[in-house]
Amino acid sequence: MTQEIKIPDEIVLNKIYYIRDQKVMLDFDLAELYAVENRALKQAIKRNNRRFPEDFMFQLTKEEWQELITNCDKFPQNLKHSPVTPLAFTEQGVTMLSCILNSEHAIHINIQIIRVFTRIRQMLLDNSALRLEIEKIKSKLDKHDKNIQIVFHYLDELMSQKAVPAPRKRIGYKSDDL
Repeated sequence: MTQEIKIPDEIVLNKIYYIRDQKVMLDFDLAELYAVENRALKQAIKRNNRRFPEDFMFQLTKEEWQELITNCDKFPQNLKHSPVTPLAFTEQGVTMLSCILNSEHAIHINIQIIRVFTRIRQMLLDNSALRLEIEKIKSKLDKHDKNIQIVFHYLDELMSQKAVPAPRKRIGYKSDDL
């Protein structure tokens, strides 16, 4: 039996970025997690480039890379000034990496990364469901507000009608003509 390798989820979460409206991981972070050299990872990808269409993996533009460096000051100095921009892998791209990296370590790490991506997706779905519930409650409150306004309007009308006394008919032996 092989012993499962465990990396804290926070470490994996800190290596997920939001670029081009997608959650991605960068090649050098994946190489570090998989315990392979970044150069070896890129070579394996080049040998299997048909497995990585644009929606699985893309190369960052210089502008995207500079923006990421500016916003996240945690990258090593040698990467910040590299003339080559990193590759970004979507969740499907990370999954595809498991097909080309067959070491026991890479397989365990890959499973863990996919689980983190799945939890992120579930949290987003849970938040969406919560937002929908809040919107339903707001619309119900809006309807209730309108109903309450109508009730107050009718109460105001009743109060104004009550404020003007109706003429009373006299009761007794004397006639109204007098």
